[in-house]
Amino acid sequence: MARKKTITRDQILKAAYDVVAKDGFSKFTARNIAAKMNCSTQPIYLEFKNMEDLKQELIKSVLEGLSKNELSKEQTGDDLVDLGLNYVEFANKEKNLYKSLFMENDFDGQKVHELSYEYFKKDIVQGEKYEGLSEEKIHSIYKGFWIIVSGLAALSSSNIISFSKEDTADFLKKAVDIIMNQKEEINLSFDQINH
Repeated sequence: MARKKTITRDQILKAAYDVVAKDGFSKFTARNIAAKMNCSTQPIYLEFKNMEDLKQELIKSVLEGLSKNELSKEQTGDDLVDLGLNYVEFANKEKNLYKSLFMENDFDGQKVHELSYEYFKKDIVQGEKYEGLSEEKIHSIYKGFWIIVSGLAALSSSNIISFSKEDTADFLKKAVDIIMNQKEEINLSFDQINH
């Protein structure tokens, strides 16, 4: 009779999340994840092809969870400002996870940007305010916005600066207005930024 699986894929992803949230991707090993579950590494390799497969699934799962739960909270009524506020709050609340996902180069950062842009385009840039904008303009808004909120989140989560929620919202509103009214497109590629 075949043995029943006692460790599920979801349990492995949860343990992997816990390891990364506490210690970053530098501790993302099969042994550390197995130790978190009090088991051998065998269940990990039964559920995932390899550690890279697990890492990609974890990143996808975390970003989807962020999109649904953290980044979509309404705070000001302006979806773009709310996204920025929620992103900065996430960076402050989950400092290690934020750093691991968005500041370290331990995984395919381009994938994070692609998933972020898909979310931005599908869920944020909607309604009258954005009607009729070209794909280039939407991408330019995204680039400018990503750079601004990443700077705010990095400075805030590392305790270099401290803003109140109201000050952050006010700053983001002004920054969004500037980005929206920019005549020329922001001409930076994330390839240029990563090198």
